[in-house]
Amino acid sequence: MRRSSILATLLLSGALILGASAHAATWVIDPSHSSVTFKVRHFFTKVPGDFAQFAGTIDYDPAKPEAGSVKVSIDAASVNTRNERRDNHLRSGDFFDIENHPIVTFESTKVVKGEGNALSVEGNLTIRGVTKPVTLEAVYLGSNDHTVGFEASTTVNRKDFGIVWNRTLDTGGVMLGDDVEITLTIEANVPEETKS
Repeated sequence: MRRSSILATLLLSGALILGASAHAATWVIDPSHSSVTFKVRHFFTKVPGDFAQFAGTIDYDPAKPEAGSVKVSIDAASVNTRNERRDNHLRSGDFFDIENHPIVTFESTKVVKGEGNALSVEGNLTIRGVTKPVTLEAVYLGSNDHTVGFEASTTVNRKDFGIVWNRTLDTGGVMLGDDVEITLTIEANVPEETKS
């Protein structure tokens, strides 16, 4: 498995909420039809970014959604905010510290079925060697015998994972916000399926 990163980990969790048309299977995330995005406050607006490389599996039985499980990894070096200087800074020891912690992981610990197509997926998110509990709120988008789709979101505080770098402004306040908004749009397939 290639190195992976933080946001996709949350995405895959959402795939646990499959419909009745799905069958019990191990689903594999399809990065070419998925995205892991995030937003962080920068001065007075929010800067978007994403991770290009991620991988993971979802074990799911439609008859017992609460018994589902998810394991995901994300390549922290694949972070992309459309600014090379900023991306290099994010890869440094001030942020993801990819030299020492190249992989961000998520592993589910509990799945709770909500109303309709809603699902809460609880699990452990590890960034920079620090593991914290995270809950993903997911929405099932549809499925068939070989593909499942969903969206999931959560908000984490970067300081909980030891990412504390900031810059104090001359006018007061700081450059960066602490909360990271994560949105995951995921398509996952049974292992033998290939798509173009």
